[in-house]
Amino acid sequence: MIEFKNISKKYSANIIALNDINFLIKKGEFAFLVGPSGAGKSTILKLILKEENPSEGSIIVNDYDVVNMKPAAIPYYRRRIGMVFQDYKLLPDKTVYDNVAFALIVTGAHDNVIRKRVPMVLSLVGLSDKAYRYPRELSGGEQQRTAIARALVNKPTIFIADEPTGNLDPDTAWGIIDLISEINRRGTTVLVATHAKDIVTGMRKRVISIDKGNVIRDQTRGVYSNVIK
Repeated sequence: MIEFKNISKKYSANIIALNDINFLIKKGEFAFLVGPSGAGKSTILKLILKEENPSEGSIIVNDYDVVNMKPAAIPYYRRRIGMVFQDYKLLPDKTVYDNVAFALIVTGAHDNVIRKRVPMVLSLVGLSDKAYRYPRELSGGEQQRTAIARALVNKPTIFIADEPTGNLDPDTAWGIIDLISEINRRGTTVLVATHAKDIVTGMRKRVISIDKGNVIRDQTRGVYSNVIK
């Protein structure tokens, strides 16, 4: 569950990233976050991840009071959120297996947990046969699937993707969206920030449209707003 209540983010008197934002994404829901560059989408994601704090308002995620969270609680909070970035952020000197395993190692997971979970998530994303390849040996779609596997290996309750199809051809992009849809069908709450108009309109999921720091539309079974250029 992700809830923003009267959230504003001001970097200065003249730079307002978000203006009185309100929305609630329920447990198990799939939502798209859309809008032009500079609309405030990235700021919303940073606030969810506790990388920044709002100027006003409250944020509740998985029953955590994110705004007032103590620093010591932040690493544990973030483990329940799987994050995928547009540029993948894979470790170039590690194999697919080791990139995924690394997300468990940093949490102090035991070897037997790593040996069980990593093959499981690689199978889910269709990369069992690429486990010992390096990122440079993978296609863009395979690198994105590796990033998704890494985000899933800690069994997050929320999965967030920032432009997950931005660098991919249309067929590969739809394959990634189908994979994310499967993750959602398994019970994980999904939030995808994207400019992919065809995918958003074709999926007919919830669409939260942001422009100039304001929510301009919030629709169930929505489409990519024609207002957004």
